[in-house]
Amino acid sequence: MEAAMGLMRRMPPKHAETALSALLSLLPDHSSDLLSQIDQPLQVLCDVDNAKEFILCEYNRDADSYRSPWSNKYHPPLEEGMHPSPDLRKLEIEANEIFTVYRDQYYEGGISSVYLWEEDDNEGFVACFLIKKDGSKYAHGKRGYLHEGGWDAIHVIQVGPEVQGMAHYCLTSTIMLSLTTNGDTSGTFNLSGSIRRQMKTDLCVEDGHLCNMGKMIEELEGKLRNQLDQVYFGKTKEMVCTLRPPSELLPMALPDARKP
Repeated sequence: MEAAMGLMRRMPPKHAETALSALLSLLPDHSSDLLSQIDQPLQVLCDVDNAKEFILCEYNRDADSYRSPWSNKYHPPLEEGMHPSPDLRKLEIEANEIFTVYRDQYYEGGISSVYLWEEDDNEGFVACFLIKKDGSKYAHGKRGYLHEGGWDAIHVIQVGPEVQGMAHYCLTSTIMLSLTTNGDTSGTFNLSGSIRRQMKTDLCVEDGHLCNMGKMIEELEGKLRNQLDQVYFGKTKEMVCTLRPPSELLPMALPDARKP
């Protein structure tokens, strides 16, 4: 199991689904652990009742059906599927409305979904905030620079019970990035990877759980964006410039050997 997790951490997100399918065939006894611990690129389904798209993941799945946050119904229909309590459902509706605004401001489009459910011990709840942005010029990409591209953000927050006006929050965020260019100037170039980080804190619930969770997601996602920019784009630019330095730098990097 440890070797399988190490392999998946090094697998490009665009090949994660194929690799996971192979691991499930090799390790059928660990299928539940693999499905719960390995993040895959997010898929989308349309809720015909509301004419809205929602994101599919392990957190809104029951058997082979997925619950829509818009209608609270399973697709395909499932008679005895799991649903949040009335209080959590009310909070879930509000969270989806607020997160839609957050998505539009930071991502200029895309698809978002929020799911809430109770903890097994009934002493807290878990919230999952999802964003999927197809950055290709044929989908959500407004600038049209990418031939293919995707940004999948998964934020899972465990919220503990309220004690003297305070609650414990544990946020685990995963970002999966993939992009491909195919142009006359840049040629064909592919870059993909994923990053995961965790944040824990105790916060006052006076302003509400949504306010606290939103601040945590905004802070940690900003840090993840900076790390992706430094690690993936920064290192890639450094290696490209080292292997193929710009023409104006060649005289400085490669002095004329004929000179004494």
